[in-house]
Amino acid sequence: MLGCLLTAGGVTVRITEVEAYAGLGDDPASHAHRGQTVRNTAMFGPPGTAYVYFTYGMHWCLNITCEPPGRPSALLVRAGEVVAGIDTARARRPGVRDRDLARGPARLTMTLGIGRETDGTCLLDGSGPALLAEAGPVAGESVRCGPRVGVSSAAETPWRFWIDGEPSVSLYRPHVPRRRAGPA
Repeated sequence: MLGCLLTAGGVTVRITEVEAYAGLGDDPASHAHRGQTVRNTAMFGPPGTAYVYFTYGMHWCLNITCEPPGRPSALLVRAGEVVAGIDTARARRPGVRDRDLARGPARLTMTLGIGRETDGTCLLDGSGPALLAEAGPVAGESVRCGPRVGVSSAAETPWRFWIDGEPSVSLYRPHVPRRRAGPA
């Protein structure tokens, strides 16, 4: 997926960072770890299906399924470089530096205008609100991998992939467990 083009809402980004998630018992960080629910149904769809979910009560995130139907596995699109529709992207995120327009999964969906209506749609055939297309290949020596970001389970799994040196790649922040206040 690295280097592929993702177009939605009049903006195109070149994908520079993704994070992989398996499902059905294989990956405790996956939304599909415990099986199919109303929320994660799209993860069980065919390759190229958009799985869009709401997080932290305020942000949309986009995943792209990558296994045969019934086998949930997806890539969270973490970051991208805006390569077309820059004026539209800037209007959606005023005052933000160009490198930061789609730097992080929530910023990426804001820049592309992706929301719940994209969930469950095909990203490959042009029938939905977003389209994924191949672009020039990314040189293997430019691809880096490391631990996933912001997950409490299996965070150490090196399933985060990015293009080295790309300014749009999000900063790595390890998960920090929440501390609950005890009785006073």
